Amino acid sequence: MSKGFQFKQFSVEDNGCGMPVSTDGVLLGAWANVAKDDAVLDIGTGTGLLSLMLAQRALGAKIMAVDIDQHAAETAALNAAASPWADRITVVQQDVTEWGTSARFNTIICNPPYFNSGEQANDARRATARHTDTLSHAMLLKVINARLLPTGQAHLILPSVEADKLIASAEAHHLVCLRITEVKSTPDKPVTRKLITLSPKPALSSSIPSEKILVQHLVIQDKGAYTQDFISLTKDFYLKM
Repeated sequence: MSKGFQFKQFSVEDNGCGMPVSTDGVLLGAWANVAKDDAVLDIGTGTGLLSLMLAQRALGAKIMAVDIDQHAAETAALNAAASPWADRITVVQQDVTEWGTSARFNTIICNPPYFNSGEQANDARRATARHTDTLSHAMLLKVINARLLPTGQAHLILPSVEADKLIASAEAHHLVCLRITEVKSTPDKPVTRKLITLSPKPALSSSIPSEKILVQHLVIQDKGAYTQDFISLTKDFYLKM
């Protein structure tokens, strides 16, 4: 059954996609750096949520949304076509690791699969979206390095442990971490998600010292209400913010 999610300027139908609309996705789409004329690559677009959010935020950006799953690509294309930015979003059904193009991008955004092990969902689409079998984090870093322009940035969201492992692996793929936002659901809970910005390692440069990485913090709820930081970040999208 199709489930719709209405935002302030667009709507998203999930049509049974493996990765439906989630707080993770909204956080990433609102947090990622994007400029008005960027060429953007959305890896594993799913419903197209991230492409739609960046299209709203950057009114000249041209966005290429890629998904390995045909059903997801069709759903993203329908959502893009129904939006005010249909002329700026192109959806391609493609395994990004085998994509025969030399295109490079200013901005890459991805809400990647994050389970490296454990029991997989019975639904094949959900398993593809949530497990790294079809897109390992090492392969994702390789793709990011190949597709980013020298001054470009890639923005990801991952659970805390997986995020730390990916950041530790980034240098081997000639990438450095510029920015991290640690996300807690409430003040007394541990960090559950990390938003990450990666960029190509400058030529003849050593790693960026950890003290120079911009580390910020975000709490979603406090005392049963959304925090002002969360509202400020997402208010352009959620209807009731």
